[in-house]
Amino acid sequence: MRYADGGGLTAKGRQRREAVRLEAAGLFANGLEPLEVTRKLRVSSKSACQRHQA
Repeated sequence: MRYADGGGLTAKGRQRREAVRLEAAGLFANGLEPLEVTRKLRVSSKSACQRHQA
């Protein structure tokens, strides 16, 4: 099920999620592998791999 308000997160939660996404994009641009990004940002490996492919 999808939620119209951003997946059930508060505005602060959505802001944090977007900040992590942007940081991950920067790390990938610098040549880091998904598993390194996973450790550095403390996110799931699935999220990191999806972000890397995008």
